[in-house]
Amino acid sequence: MAGKDENNFDRGLPHFYAAVVRGIPTRASDPINPPGIPLAPLPPSYRDFLGHKLLLFLRTVQGLGAFALITLGVLLQKINVASNVLRPRFRQEVARSGVALLPMFGFVALGLGFLVVGQTVAALAKVGAIRYLGTTMVIVVVRELGPLLAAMLVLARVGTANVIELGTARALGEVEALEALGIDPVHYLIVPRVVGMALGVFSLTVYLILGALGSGYLFAFLQDVPLTPGDYFRQITEALSWLDFALLALKTVAFGFFIAIVTCYHGLAQPLRLEEVSRVAVRAVTQGVVVCVFIDALFILLYLLA
Repeated sequence: MAGKDENNFDRGLPHFYAAVVRGIPTRASDPINPPGIPLAPLPPSYRDFLGHKLLLFLRTVQGLGAFALITLGVLLQKINVASNVLRPRFRQEVARSGVALLPMFGFVALGLGFLVVGQTVAALAKVGAIRYLGTTMVIVVVRELGPLLAAMLVLARVGTANVIELGTARALGEVEALEALGIDPVHYLIVPRVVGMALGVFSLTVYLILGALGSGYLFAFLQDVPLTPGDYFRQITEALSWLDFALLALKTVAFGFFIAIVTCYHGLAQPLRLEEVSRVAVRAVTQGVVVCVFIDALFILLYLLA
């Protein structure tokens, strides 16, 4: 009877990613949980301590990689499945990860323009290097600071909410209830968040860059920098290339995708109790920051190799 209930419980879920969504097996004989990298007990020596941390790191990378492949596969295979149900959820996630953050990003863009762009323009004018303005703005704002700052803000605001919402749903048994009804939790809970966050990070990055460049010139104008608006924006457009637009789009979409993967993985893929949700949220944000920095480093290599 128990075996029959378990089969009904996992109805509609492929065994491979049911293991990832369910997390660590509660019984050694659980057939759907493949053996992963075992957790070592905390050892007394420093060398063993580093080995323990390395095993934890490899286990996390294994889980995140499997979860990312599962989500991508579900996104591609079930893009048109239950569209009437998922379409409102897509709109909701795009609004939460994009439209709802516009006021905050407007304030951040104003501050970034005044504190960074404006002072950079004034400093270049003082040393007679105003001809390097376009290249400096493209490297600092368009390529690096704008996308990375937008990703961090979305991670702090929406990524944390993802961990708390999904972790609470997992702790209260709502995810298991979806599985019992034959609803794929990855398709219903994760895919809309991934798409919404990818589109949100891309749109907010463009908004942040344009706002920072505009407010930066305003601050330089208030300091009587001898630079007309036409010269200012002409230098920036001349420094931009098709590669900047292409890599900016790829980088921001990658930021959004992996931020959603990291936060949803920690909220959904492991069994949680309510008192553990806040601790898991802190861990997810920390790993999200590390992933964003790693992605940014990879795109720096692409810029250098191109």
